[in-house]
Amino acid sequence: MLADFLDAHERHWTDAEGLFAAERFANADHLYGMATECGLKRLMMRFGMTVDEKGNPTKRQDWKHVKDIWARFETYRSGKVEGVDYGLPTPSPFDNCSVDDRYAHQSHFDKVRVQSHQTGARTVRNLVAKAQREGLI
Repeated sequence: MLADFLDAHERHWTDAEGLFAAERFANADHLYGMATECGLKRLMMRFGMTVDEKGNPTKRQDWKHVKDIWARFETYRSGKVEGVDYGLPTPSPFDNCSVDDRYAHQSHFDKVRVQSHQTGARTVRNLVAKAQREGLI
């Protein structure tokens, strides 16, 4: 299948919000991370990240998850005139995440932990919406 980072960003966000509202925090947390990763990768494409014929990043260092892609985004955004207003806050709200968290017991996820990731995902969602309004993507 062809990768579509924008569609993936939107559907993961929507599902995360529904799960968060239902207090299914573990899966909401995972999907907030996925929504963020996909949104950033779509913006990274606009700022110069190359993809193969299936839409996957061509550079191995771009095959990262949310914790690392938050910082990697800056590699593509910096130095681009159109990227000036697309900076991310530091530190990343996902610094406490690991891709292995998806295997953790759901009792390790609470509202406070997930809200910080929800906020980070919302930040990226707002950047994606801005890029859409401005015709960048």
